Amino acid sequence: MDSLMGQERRTAVGSSSSGRYHRRRSSGSRDERYRSDVHTEAVQAALAKHKEKKMGVPMPSKRRSLVVQTSMDAYTPPDEDGDEGKGGGGHGGGTSSSQEGSVSTEHWVNRAMQGTTSSTTTTSSTPTTSSTASSSSSTRSENHSAPPDVTGYTNNTSSTVRTSATDGTQVERAAGTGSTVQKQTPKYGNAELMETGDGVPVSSRVSAKIQQLVNTLKRPKRPPLREFFLDDFEELLEVQQPDPNQPRAEGPQMVATQGEQLGVVTNWPPSLEAALQRWGTISPKAPCLTSMDTSGKPLYVLTYGKLWSRSVKVAYNLLHRLGTKQEPLLRSGDRVALVFPNSDPAAFMTAFYGCLLAEVVPVPIEVPLTRKDAGSQQIGFLLGSCGVTVALTSDVCHKGLPKSSTGEIPQFKGWPKVLWFVTESKHLSKPPRDWFPHIKEANRETAYIEYKTCKDGSVLGVTVTRAAMLTHCQALTQLCSYTEAETIVNVLDFKKDVGLWHAVQTSVRNMMHVVSVPYALMKVNPLSWIQKVCQFKAKVACVKSRDMHWALVAHRDQRDVNLSSLRMLVVADGSNPWSVSSCDAFVNVFQSKGLRSEVVCPCVSSSEALTVALRRWTNESAPPGRSVLSMQSLSHGVIREDSEDKLSVLTLQDVGSVMPGAVMCVVRPEGVPFLCKVDEIGELCVGSVASGSTYYGLAGLTKNTFEVFPMSEDGAPIRDLPFTRTGLLGFIGPSGLIFVVGKMDGLMVVGGRRHNADDIVATALAVEPMKFVYRGRIAVFSISVLHDDRMVVVAEQRPDSTEEDSFQWMSRVLQAIDSIHQVGLYCLALVPSNTLPKTPLGGIHLSETKQLFLEGALHPCNVLLCPHTCVTNLPKPRQKQPEIGPASVMVGNLVSGKRIAQASGRDLGQIEDNDQARDFLFLSEVLQWRAQTTPDHVLYTLLNSRGAIASSLTCVQLHKRAEKIATMLAERGHLQDGEHIALVYPPGTESLFVCGLRKQNISTTLPTVKMIVEVSRSVCVMTSQLISKLLRSKEAAAAVDIRTWPPVLETDDLPKKKTPLLYKPSNPDTMAYLDFSVSTTGMLAGVKMSHSATSAFCRSIKLQCELYPSREVAICLDPYCGLGFVLWCLCSVYSGHQSILIPPTELESNPSLWLSAVSQYRVRDTFCSYSVMELCTRGLGLQTDALKSRGLDLSRVRTCVVVAEERPRIALTQSFSKLFKDLGLHPRAVSTAFGCRVNLAICLQGTSGPDPTTVFVDMRALRHDRVITRGSPHSLSLMESGKILPGVRIIIANPETKGPMGESHLGEIWVHSAHNSSGYFSVYGDEPLQSDHFNSRLSFGDTQTVWARTGYLGFLRRTELTDASGERHDALYVVGALEEAMELRGMRYHPIDIETSVIRTHRSITECAVFTWTNLLVVVVELDGSEHEALDLVPLVTNVVLEEHYLIVGVVVVVDIGVIPINSRGEKQRMHLRDGFLADQLDPIYVAYNM
Repeated sequence: MDSLMGQERRTAVGSSSSGRYHRRRSSGSRDERYRSDVHTEAVQAALAKHKEKKMGVPMPSKRRSLVVQTSMDAYTPPDEDGDEGKGGGGHGGGTSSSQEGSVSTEHWVNRAMQGTTSSTTTTSSTPTTSSTASSSSSTRSENHSAPPDVTGYTNNTSSTVRTSATDGTQVERAAGTGSTVQKQTPKYGNAELMETGDGVPVSSRVSAKIQQLVNTLKRPKRPPLREFFLDDFEELLEVQQPDPNQPRAEGPQMVATQGEQLGVVTNWPPSLEAALQRWGTISPKAPCLTSMDTSGKPLYVLTYGKLWSRSVKVAYNLLHRLGTKQEPLLRSGDRVALVFPNSDPAAFMTAFYGCLLAEVVPVPIEVPLTRKDAGSQQIGFLLGSCGVTVALTSDVCHKGLPKSSTGEIPQFKGWPKVLWFVTESKHLSKPPRDWFPHIKEANRETAYIEYKTCKDGSVLGVTVTRAAMLTHCQALTQLCSYTEAETIVNVLDFKKDVGLWHAVQTSVRNMMHVVSVPYALMKVNPLSWIQKVCQFKAKVACVKSRDMHWALVAHRDQRDVNLSSLRMLVVADGSNPWSVSSCDAFVNVFQSKGLRSEVVCPCVSSSEALTVALRRWTNESAPPGRSVLSMQSLSHGVIREDSEDKLSVLTLQDVGSVMPGAVMCVVRPEGVPFLCKVDEIGELCVGSVASGSTYYGLAGLTKNTFEVFPMSEDGAPIRDLPFTRTGLLGFIGPSGLIFVVGKMDGLMVVGGRRHNADDIVATALAVEPMKFVYRGRIAVFSISVLHDDRMVVVAEQRPDSTEEDSFQWMSRVLQAIDSIHQVGLYCLALVPSNTLPKTPLGGIHLSETKQLFLEGALHPCNVLLCPHTCVTNLPKPRQKQPEIGPASVMVGNLVSGKRIAQASGRDLGQIEDNDQARDFLFLSEVLQWRAQTTPDHVLYTLLNSRGAIASSLTCVQLHKRAEKIATMLAERGHLQDGEHIALVYPPGTESLFVCGLRKQNISTTLPTVKMIVEVSRSVCVMTSQLISKLLRSKEAAAAVDIRTWPPVLETDDLPKKKTPLLYKPSNPDTMAYLDFSVSTTGMLAGVKMSHSATSAFCRSIKLQCELYPSREVAICLDPYCGLGFVLWCLCSVYSGHQSILIPPTELESNPSLWLSAVSQYRVRDTFCSYSVMELCTRGLGLQTDALKSRGLDLSRVRTCVVVAEERPRIALTQSFSKLFKDLGLHPRAVSTAFGCRVNLAICLQGTSGPDPTTVFVDMRALRHDRVITRGSPHSLSLMESGKILPGVRIIIANPETKGPMGESHLGEIWVHSAHNSSGYFSVYGDEPLQSDHFNSRLSFGDTQTVWARTGYLGFLRRTELTDASGERHDALYVVGALEEAMELRGMRYHPIDIETSVIRTHRSITECAVFTWTNLLVVVVELDGSEHEALDLVPLVTNVVLEEHYLIVGVVVVVDIGVIPINSRGEKQRMHLRDGFLADQLDPIYVAYNM
């Protein structure tokens, strides 16, 4: 980093500000567990080591609408803070002018540049702009290697870089003229400093950020790793090598530790209910519970007499007033839910003891606030599995529950149907005088069920027996020396855990008085519990460390505090490593108020083992222990003492000794429960009667948790009775003191090392505390990506923090966690305040947060991903092996019995047909012959958007019109033979054949049209009146200067007189027309089609599709280039069939137009494009029933061919087939065609022959250019691209060595055919590279045949099917274009595979395109949804590409729908997109730069 970051001024957090923050208590949930001054200082020191520099990370770019109350700085690269001498902050107090801003930007870019020291690499000479065909395709096809690594830049001035751009071949030349026409790329700021790998100047903002990212990534973060494990076959994922120097446990095996004996008292009641009965009858006036209102005044005093009588009343009503006498609703042992708010302990206590007396099992849960509470479904699942049918609640709570319009309580999400039962006395019947509850001794029956939320969000019910409950009360009484009539102040939740055990159970066991301080009162007055201790002279208080911290913050206002009455302050979360400082600070401050240090009793508990330990400091017991441990060692599960002055240490306090009557040991957390060594961290296990007994209804989990038999090294169990796992990680210290370092639920194993979520939270909060993130509103969890856990931190930011501040904070959290825990964060997300899902008590619902994150529904406002730093187990980059010579390959294939991969369509010479059109050399002659023999036969019918016939042409009409156009061109245009004319028409009948002169096809966008006109050297433009006006309009003038167009001829009014003589070319090999098309990489390539090739092409299609004058064919695709143009304009003239023309643009207003026409005209063969198929699939998906009722019938369709120049889109064709199956479409009818620039149609599914086959190939083998056909989780289904046309021969050749390949081997598809294009139309003449494309020969084997190279990778595979000739059928599978393929980490990736994965990740992603820039993978996704969903996509996209493709995404760009450019064939123009991105023209919603 150092090279990148200039010296920054330290932004110190002054004491005044921090004091202010401390005094101003936040209104959110103030969870102070993590407050640790020592740790805060350690984190600040660690950050200071980084010299307080800003991270060398580019800030993400956001659209304005996404940024709430942000500074302009969010949009520009972060500049340096002012010099030490100057006052003010980074941007001169926000008053700097735009000019100053640009200077600082420039300086920042320079700094980013000079950070790199690697040598300069020359930019490649492959133009990305739409340059002419000549240099374009030829260079591309040759250079199939990886794009140049442009991660190193020159340190020279910008002028040298610019010169290199001009000297290279980046300049494009206009046709005919010698002048240079440079693409106008808007330059922002310092664009000339940088160029893309292809020499295209780019905008500084985007590219400077990417450059900065590249520089950041250059520095190796982790040491190189040596060994790999094999995933499936030979996909090599790195496996983390254990560090030979890592600490290992060296001590002897530990011995189980025994607690003191549980004393036996003769007159103890035999059960809790018996105790209640005793106190209720002996001392009915003794206070049992005092509850407070929110002002701190006593709301209600419940006496033991009242508690007893009310509990009896509840018990009677539960057993006798629900259901009928014959069929009572509840029987002994049934489960009931207790739904009481935290403000009503008296009602809860009454209901709890009422259930015990009725011998039904209470299941206390939280009050559901809304129908869709976080975690409500899981609670509902627990209630359902417990068979709960009745829910007990208080009157106030019942009134407060959400109601439906009819006043009924709706069923909560996931809940079973329950009957709500209000326990207030006024609603209950009085029991008869002779009715008494049945009170017996505590036994093994279940007393109550406590719910427990697991790491994954599932809720389990821990059953506690009556014997365990009573024994636990006895153990607590003995340990805490509880006596009758003592007062205890309770701040904890009384429904579960420590609050339930001390304030509801043990208190009644000992006739104690509980003063309950509700959470709502604590929020208003944090000192209330201390006031109650003083007021009631309480001996015991039960609190959490956060309550102590709040009291510390607020205590200044209080004068007469006297805590000398306290003999025990039970700290329920005393095991949390970060509660130490709260305990210390509390003792320091309140010692002067009578508090003795030995009063603080940290306690540790778990739902399964109840109270695990509680520190009692008596004269006999060991003094409290402190332990300062190295975090590095802890992450390896080893205990190593360290000194407090180190940064990465953890200070622990002990939580006392083993409970009375219990045995404790520590076992290995994973696998067989072997005892740990004395210096090893493990899971604490307790053997005691006083613990939970099962997870209700889950026998397997119960066995694993409640029936554990720890084993010594020799494999023998250490005792016969089972232990219970506590879910706590820790160790037993030298004098039997217990230390807890964390929870199993918070454990994250990253790269083989263990980290605790609580520790990470504490570190994150210690970074500039109180400034950006609400305390207690931060969640840390791990997600599994690429076979390892990855750490994610999600926090709520304050509404007043700016974009720059938040990003700065995130960068520093990364540094702090890296310094202190030596672990990389995978993702850091900030969400708006108060948006994370809450638990009923106000904490964060962790599993729900994780679920939202994984589903892409968290809606963060800032997100930072660092996959480059923390993903260290990627596969080894593939090393290219030296190529085996072509001769060796061929011999190898022969030896192994493999065929050479070649195939051919039927031989044109041997096909007998009565094709009279064969007698003519030129299509113009065929038209003349048809006009004479069948003048009124309709060749073309054009439909409008309503499906009506807009116009039609018979043979004679077409011929006459063609003659008139020829006359007009001769007269008005004064054209010579061989001159080029550009045709600019909408899809229709006007663009049909122009006799005797070469023509041009135009795609619709104006700048492209202009470029084609120039490149093709057209001497005039022929068009309709409408378009002629459009070319002269203001809108057009904005894009293209009107004066630069050649003469425009309108064909609406043609001369009446007839041409004297029909022109006849001298030689069939002269050029008939030029076919221009923009390839998927944005290349504009024009190919020459001769008269003989055109005729051969039409004949080949006629034979394949069996086209005759009696046939009708529906065509719905753009007629501008390739097979589309030939089908639209030429085939009908040659074969005489009727073409029904449906312009694809009409489908936008009427999506069913094409299919309706196919049905109406009973068409058997139809051709369309992918965009048409997609439009039908999306637009008519829900209308199939309506179409069926209108009589739409597709059962006559024999072939429906998608015309394309790419790998078949199997998902689209299959969904189309499935969707319209109900309308009679046969699934076998849908197939694809394949053509390219060198041969406009190589494959086309004809009428006869086998159906297209699909094959599954292993995607990972494909990256290594190998074809392994098998079904596997990583397989990709490929569909055959139709059958090879008659007269076409194919061979698969190695693109580098030009040697023939064996069958089922991946190579370049080469084609030999009479209808090959005769070459690129080039302004430079025939260069050798370009001629190589059309005139290649194999380097070995058949070296005589001249082949054309398609530039597409594919393979041939012989199938079991037979074709028309009776031979076994050879299927051609197209994998992708060589020039599209991306070489990353030595492997070849096809963009479509990555895009398919990305589109699947989230419902809002409608389209995706990927490209590379300086060896970084850039993913652009179109978002269909609210802009606030944009940031959800960043982690999902990064995850899926890592998981499925083993690639790290460098930049994720989220854009609006329709931003990804698509050509008329429905293919993505990825290079145009790339240029637009680098020139900052996409107006993205969000750009995330992954670190």
